[in-house]
Amino acid sequence: MTSKTPAVDVPPAPDTINWLREPAELDRWLERVSGERLSLDTEFERVNTFYPIPGLVQLGIDGDYCLIDPEVAAASTRFKEVLADANTPKLLYAMSEDLELFRHWLGVEIRGVLDLQIGAALAGAGFSLGYAKLVESLFGESLDKSATRSDWLARPLSDAQQRYAVDDIRFLEPMYHWVRSQLEQRGLEYALAEESTRFAEELAGQEEIADHYLKLRGGWTLSPRQQGVLRALAHWREQECRRLDRPRNRVLADALLIAIADRMPASRRALADIQGVPSGAVRRYGDALIELIGEARDADHANIEPISPPLTRDQQTLFKTLKRQFRTAAETADVPIELLAPRKRLEKVVQDQTLSGQVFFQGWREQILAPVRANIEELLTS
Repeated sequence: MTSKTPAVDVPPAPDTINWLREPAELDRWLERVSGERLSLDTEFERVNTFYPIPGLVQLGIDGDYCLIDPEVAAASTRFKEVLADANTPKLLYAMSEDLELFRHWLGVEIRGVLDLQIGAALAGAGFSLGYAKLVESLFGESLDKSATRSDWLARPLSDAQQRYAVDDIRFLEPMYHWVRSQLEQRGLEYALAEESTRFAEELAGQEEIADHYLKLRGGWTLSPRQQGVLRALAHWREQECRRLDRPRNRVLADALLIAIADRMPASRRALADIQGVPSGAVRRYGDALIELIGEARDADHANIEPISPPLTRDQQTLFKTLKRQFRTAAETADVPIELLAPRKRLEKVVQDQTLSGQVFFQGWREQILAPVRANIEELLTS
């Protein structure tokens, strides 16, 4: 790991916890936000639901930290405005679930995000490094993890929960200064905002439920017609999960969707005969599924996008050869290859035999991959 010397001292833990209890109070607190960096985190529950349930919002500016109940945050117009303001940088750590929470809870796409887990990877600290581990490495403080899995919907929160919640934002600002210092030394100071924005936009794009079947990689062996049925089934399940607010496997698991698409049953009895399909699902959904399957089976599937199959032996050879080039560049730049060239993106390049539509020679990646670009292009054209 790169040598780390924090650019600023870490603000001390507050003696008392500051709660903002009214929307107007939160609005006033946020008036100081005008292009300044806002530290942001959330606590939520998501065990038996499709959507995360907000439990707490944590905010910090210049060493001033506050905790906000979800109903207070939801009633604050200013809070939503700040989240959507691209000119107000938001410091988060491992932000994907936070972004999803705000998207579904408040209907807000957060702009101006800076994910410091991505920043730490770009700075040479390692890929997908945990927040507590980085805090200890950078600042020598061990965080109390006892409240991690606690009930964030119950009130009142314990003192341990409140201090845990504050610690989740207390280190973000000094962490940002360390990341920025490291990136400036590498000539990558623009990379944090660029990659955070790209990642956030990619997450938002994954909300397209009509294409969810493409994530069911086990369905690649199905025929185009069967994949058309799988597409319809996956689309139906996404809608049903959202309607019921239940996890996908509580409606029908991925493997069962694939098995149903494979058999394309024409009756409730045929559906019930498929191994693993719960009798309750047949009773609840049988008629709707049989009708859906029939419509999808008879549709035109000539232009369906196929589920990506595993790499062939020849493709695996090319994949390994290409990956060596990317690894060389990653090691030279001290950037994790998992961030520079994610496996799924690299597999897509191998399958399509082209870099078209990929990000490898754009933005910060272009700078790092420049020394091996000619080798990569030659491998794809030979």
